[in-house]
Amino acid sequence: MKFLLEVDMGEDAFEGKAAEELGRILRYWGGNLGHYALTPGDGESLHDSAYRKVGRWTVTE
Repeated sequence: MKFLLEVDMGEDAFEGKAAEELGRILRYWGGNLGHYALTPGDGESLHDSAYRKVGRWTVTE
């Protein structure tokens, strides 16, 4: 099984705040993963602090 997390930081790496935005996304989903069985097919969209869709995480075989 694989856990895949992909984030598109855009052309300007979150307006120069890549570490801040990525940290926020990882903290949020790190705490939220307990609500999932984490079986193949699970996944959700990822959003930045402005609630724009910037990626997705998925569990694959």
